[in-house]
Amino acid sequence: MLSTKKSFLALTSVIGMTTAIPALSQSSQTLNLYSARHYQTDEALYAEFTKQTGIKINRIEADDNALLERLRSEGKNSPADVILLVDAARLWRAEIEGFFQPIQSKVLETRIPKNFRSNDVGKGSQWFGFSTRARVIVYNKATMDPKNIDTYEKLADPINKGKVCTRSGSHPYMLSLIGAMVERQGEAKTEAWAKGMVANMARAPKGGDTDQIKGVASGECGVALTNSYYLARLMRSNKAADQEIVAKVGMIWPNQASSGTHMNIAGGAVASYAPNKAAAIKFLEYLASDTAQKYFADGNNEWPIVKSVKTTNDALNKLGNFKQENISIASIGKNQIYAQKILDRVSYK
Repeated sequence: MLSTKKSFLALTSVIGMTTAIPALSQSSQTLNLYSARHYQTDEALYAEFTKQTGIKINRIEADDNALLERLRSEGKNSPADVILLVDAARLWRAEIEGFFQPIQSKVLETRIPKNFRSNDVGKGSQWFGFSTRARVIVYNKATMDPKNIDTYEKLADPINKGKVCTRSGSHPYMLSLIGAMVERQGEAKTEAWAKGMVANMARAPKGGDTDQIKGVASGECGVALTNSYYLARLMRSNKAADQEIVAKVGMIWPNQASSGTHMNIAGGAVASYAPNKAAAIKFLEYLASDTAQKYFADGNNEWPIVKSVKTTNDALNKLGNFKQENISIASIGKNQIYAQKILDRVSYK
């Protein structure tokens, strides 16, 4: 049976988090999971693992920063077995701070593509991606010509002045996109792009990805960037207001004639001091199973990372096939340092 979730939402400090949440079990039939995923549909995912293995999951959910602060506070006494994070930038940050340990698993190495996992030469991988999402372009169908906005680069063209909306440039989703651009075309060209983006803003960056889509539908923005699952979520909604938004916006797979659309992941790793390492590895292998991969797709509109797994998610199927960017997710995470420096230089807030 899945244990009751413990939330950080009411807590305001590391000390508060440490004292408010009781110690987690270190039984061999227990898995202590620290998760930055906050999707209700993951409940069934975890319950199925317990059903299959008999291993009870004690789960702590918080945003990525709160989880990392907790891990710093706990140090070697941390009971965490598995850490789940969202976005390459966050996974890289946790890796360099020493919160993961490398593992070797034939199951994971066979099912997870190399460009969607880290690699410590001779030691195995520290983290693995388990689902993917694309960074897509959405536009107002009444006011924008898709030919002027079909690449990330064109968003910075003067023809789109006063039309572009994004969330904060320093958000990990944006840092990873910019990190990918640095990997593809170098810092100088990426900085020129970022400068053009700032010049083309319809308003100062704010809100989340759903806010960007709503801004496009309302006409406040002509074009915006969003992760694909936010759009798919609106497409699957039964609310009339959400369907009105979907009707007003178009979607573009960027860079189809060149590098392909930027991809990112949700991923996980075995914690550095995991007291239940065997259970942790078993859990990560479960996340790569056909059963779990279908949960990611049907529950949260993410693509399975295992290519052989087919999804029954109508919204994802309606989005169709597209050319994906083929860049190592690990390199994208590392480039976030350069990405942030670029943002600072061009005042991309």
